[in-house]
Amino acid sequence: MRSKVAVLKTSPAAVLVDYHKLMNLADYSRFLPRERDTVIKLNLSWTKYFPACSSQPWQLEGAVKTLIDDGYSKESLFPVENKTVVTNPLKGAINNKWMPVLNKYGLGFTPLPEVEWVLFKPKAKLMVLDSIFPEGILIPKMFLGKNVLHLPTVKTHGHSITTGAIKNSFGGLLKEVRHYCHKYMHETLVDLMILQKEIHSGIFAVMDGTVAGDGAGPRTMIPHIKDYILASGDSVAIDAVAAKMMGMDPMSIPYLRMCDEKGLGNARMENVDLVGDDISGVNFEFTASRSFVIWGDQMIRKGFLKPFEKLLLHSPLMVWAPFASNVYHDFFWYPTVGRNRITSFSRTGWGELFRKY
Repeated sequence: MRSKVAVLKTSPAAVLVDYHKLMNLADYSRFLPRERDTVIKLNLSWTKYFPACSSQPWQLEGAVKTLIDDGYSKESLFPVENKTVVTNPLKGAINNKWMPVLNKYGLGFTPLPEVEWVLFKPKAKLMVLDSIFPEGILIPKMFLGKNVLHLPTVKTHGHSITTGAIKNSFGGLLKEVRHYCHKYMHETLVDLMILQKEIHSGIFAVMDGTVAGDGAGPRTMIPHIKDYILASGDSVAIDAVAAKMMGMDPMSIPYLRMCDEKGLGNARMENVDLVGDDISGVNFEFTASRSFVIWGDQMIRKGFLKPFEKLLLHSPLMVWAPFASNVYHDFFWYPTVGRNRITSFSRTGWGELFRKY
């Protein structure tokens, strides 16, 4: 079957109206049945705010306002986010200005470490997750039988080349130790698409590219104002279109190619119907690279430090890794390189809009 991806050019003044138009262009109500509850899976890559790093407040408001204006009950909407060894979901929700949006529309916020997690046994054959977690795959019980609305951003990633709708499930369906999957990231993302199709009653993604991230994602990036927003009921297709806009061949990205080959979605542009604005000439010329921290992680998992992998990353000694990451990102990169990029962003229309939240 063919897939539809909606893409619109927007502006700070029109973004909420454009999100409503975008979601309806992509037939979102067909993928998020009203009779089912909907988990709104936010994307938090850094507890601190950094442009293009995590779900934007206008992205969250655009999606929530559209749902409520179109008749979805606020009691059926459940905004959530998980933690990692280096992020705090509640502090992140405050710093990224999600809470003013949720309070405005009468919605709560659920940190996933606080909910019940249960063993899930998929019917389909998986590529790697069952061997990475031989004791069983734990997922949030509240996800079972619910729709999921993903809110990723357009950006590159040091582990997966690009990150978007598919990888957003990485932070929802796997617990804090999901960094165990970094060694087999692309296969893990394929498995997560398989799991989602069994767990959720509907899947939809709304991706923000108003400010897109180039370089060493998902944190130490160069933010670029691009003014685009995307939506689709096919997570593979929306990630493929975002990759194409960033200047990459979607089928050269392993997780997208494997998802396409397994029939989990369409990554080939000839099987995707684009609606909205013409993006035939769009090429951001982004290049995915690895930050110092991700480079070190991969050297331990796949490189010259591999003999020490179990000791450094799968034993009580692994506490050094999140400590080192936080020191590098929060106390070195953010106040030096990152602060200058935030200052430049703050002078733009999107920076002004962020301050208004």
